[in-house]
Parts: sequence; structure tokens; C-alpha cells
Amino acid sequence: MTEVCRIVLFLLLVNGIPPLVAMAAGKRFDTAIDFGLQWFDGRPIFGANKSIRGLLAATLGGIAAFPLLGAHWWVAGLAALAAMLGDLTSSFIKRRLALESGEEIIGLDQLPESLLPLLLLNRFLVLEFAQNLLVLVLFIIISWMCSRVWIHLTTRPQPKEQQVVRSRVRSREWRACHTPYAKYHVWLNLSSFLTDQVFLTFFFKAIGLYPKGKKNALELQVEKHDFYFADLPASFDGLRLLWLADLHLDGLAGLTTKLKEVLKTIKVDLCLIGGDFRMKTYGPTEECVREITKLTPHIQAEAGMFGVLGNHDCLEMLPELEDAGVVMLVNDSWALKKNGETLWLMGVDDPHYYRLHDAGKAAELVPEGGFAVFLAHSPEAFLDAAGVNANLYLCGHTHGGQICLRQAVPIITNSRAPRFTASGKWRYSNMQGYTSRGVGPSSIPVRYNCPGEVTVITLRRS
Repeated sequence: MTEVCRIVLFLLLVNGIPPLVAMAAGKRFDTAIDFGLQWFDGRPIFGANKSIRGLLAATLGGIAAFPLLGAHWWVAGLAALAAMLGDLTSSFIKRRLALESGEEIIGLDQLPESLLPLLLLNRFLVLEFAQNLLVLVLFIIISWMCSRVWIHLTTRPQPKEQQVVRSRVRSREWRACHTPYAKYHVWLNLSSFLTDQVFLTFFFKAIGLYPKGKKNALELQVEKHDFYFADLPASFDGLRLLWLADLHLDGLAGLTTKLKEVLKTIKVDLCLIGGDFRMKTYGPTEECVREITKLTPHIQAEAGMFGVLGNHDCLEMLPELEDAGVVMLVNDSWALKKNGETLWLMGVDDPHYYRLHDAGKAAELVPEGGFAVFLAHSPEAFLDAAGVNANLYLCGHTHGGQICLRQAVPIITNSRAPRFTASGKWRYSNMQGYTSRGVGPSSIPVRYNCPGEVTVITLRRS
């Protein structure tokens, strides 16, 4: 019985590795085994879910688990490959039956991926007929039960009905921003649970630096920068912009009060807000909206306030944000006119987590040669912005690293964009850019060698 249990555990491990790797790696290195090719019936050979990445991961995992079988490592590797061959066989059959990837047929899903490796193992292990049968029965039952639990934990529930948006949002084509989290996200908040809210909080409290980090997070610096453009319309020469990124006002007591004090002495033409209005990535938004409502009356911006969504924000917040006076740009644009000349604001949806940014849509009304300031939550849309000839790219999200080495060198940037876009001024091709360190801290309310900032940008005609 012990040997049967060890083989079943090995098979469960090997077949469970690909979906775990897919969850961790997302779309990275997910080349399909069939390379997107179709069979003679016009349907995929295996489907996009069967990747080379999963095949390699399962094989390596099987090799690492060879002690479970009491056989050589290469035998375990061959058994893992046989299990993946069985998995591909069931996928091939289901595609021929016109079933979509992810649809389950009990027995068809489990039998090939257990039978093929079991046939191979019989050449190296002494197994009786009853033991083989028991392995198959146990694997089919346990594997099916595990798949039910996996689907329950990882499936994101879809809204039952279309939501009504109660505001004057400047968006012409709504795209789903806030899909509810899968249950494992809600239960464990895995997006920041281990690294931030538990491990880092415990670490800094244990070494006695947590109070200092929290104090640092309430110290805001006013950064003033001039940007020069040869093609800036003359009427907008000297235009002053207030750039506020990553407010996270509900994540640190006293931050809203501190920010209001800083803003007392700042008068600008236009206020731009770069998303991440709230601290958490899930749960109620009322506290965040209350803090925004307290803040906006203290912003002195003659031409108004405009903003974009961040990865911490959800679509349901838009009506309240606009009621607070912030015009939200969701893959949209806004024309500022003065003396017959126009300066365009282009704003896109979050390019980091939701990845719903659409620079082409945002630039749809901007004429060729029009001067445009591009707003995005993170620097990860900079290539798209350059592609629509934006002149200035404003973003945040990185917090400048938030926890930095000396000389403000970030340890991590939490961005897929190059590190030169992580903080401060930068340039790509003909486009200038600026990445704010953000007003508030993210996940854990501390900062080290990286103070929060309120940014005042002046546009100059060179």
C-alpha cells in the first residue's frame, strides 16, 4: 500500500506542476506546444493551455521527486514525460470532440496521464495487477477532487448583470477593469501577503526600524521640474502642472492632512493624478473616496483635475472620483484650448496589472502633430505612448523603489519597464518622461531613502 501511495503522490505532483507554474509565471514563456497550429478539422491540435513551459517544469519536477518512486532519477524523468504525453493525448481527443480547453470529462482527463507513466514504471518496478488498478482508481478520484478545488479557488466570478455607470466619465468605450479576484486572492491576498504585509512588516518591526519608516512616509518633498519642447503651443508656454501619483490616502493615518498642508502654497494651472487612489487591491473603497473628497477642495488648479486608474483601483470608483471633481480618462483624451491653440491630455487604463491600456484609442481624436501629455499609472506603456507621438509621459507606480539603498537606488521597481524609467526624468526617442516616487507608500506604510513627492512641472517652449 505504501508503494501505491508513493506512485499516486508522484503522479499528482507531476500533473499539478504545470498549472502552478502557469499561475506563478502568467504569460511569460507560455509558448504553446502546438505553436497555435490547427488539425485537419480546423481546431487546435492541443490548445493554448498546453505549453512547452509546463512540459519542461513537469519533467524537472518529476526528476526532483525521484525518491518517491525508489528508482533512478532518469526513470522518474521518463515517467513524468509519459504523464505529460498522456495529458496531451486527452487534450487531443477533447479538441477532436469539439470541447474547449478547460472543459472536464472525468476519466478522459485522468486516465491517459496516469496509465502511460504506470505502464512505463512497470518495466522498472515490480507491481502486481491489483496495485496497478488501485493506483489508477486512486489517481482518478483524487485528481478529479483536486481539480474541483483548483477551479473553485482560481476562477474569477463574472458579474451577473451589466453595471450602470452614474457619471460624466470621458470614456467612449467601456472596458472591464474590475474583475473580482479569484478566491485564493481574497482569502490570502497573495499579491502582497507574503512579501509585504507579513514578511516586511514583521522584519522592520523586529529590527526596530518600523516607526522610523512610518515617519519617513509622512515626509513629503515638493519636486519642481521644467520640461522644454520646441513644438509646445505658444499659448501653453509656462503651463504649470501638479502631478500626484500613488496617493494611497487610506493606507497611512495623517497622510491626507500632511498633503493638504503641502498643497496650501501650490497654485497651478492643471492637476493630474496618476492612479492608485487607494491602498489595498481588494475590498471596500468608501474610506479611500472619503479621503479623496477631503483632499480635492485643497487643490488649486484653475483648469481642473484629471486622472487615470491604477492597479489598486477598480471601475466602480469612477463615479465617486468624478463627483469629487476628478475627470477620469479611461483610454480617452481631453483637449485644453487657449487662444485658439490646443494641448491634448491622453490617459490610459492601468498598464501594470489589468493591462487594459489602449494608447491608440486614447489618441483617436488627437490630430497628427498635436502636442500631447500622456498619463499612465506605470511606465509600462511608454512604448505605446511613443508610438502615438506623445510629447511628455507622466507616470508613477514604482514609488521610486520605496525601500532604497543609499543614493535612492531602488532594490525593486515592481515594473516590467526598463530601470531607467523607475524614477525621475527620463527620455525615450523623441518623448520625454517623468516617473514620480508617489505621494503615499504602497502595501507597507514605510519608506527608506526614498521620500514621497508632490511634483510641480512647468512646460516651456524652447
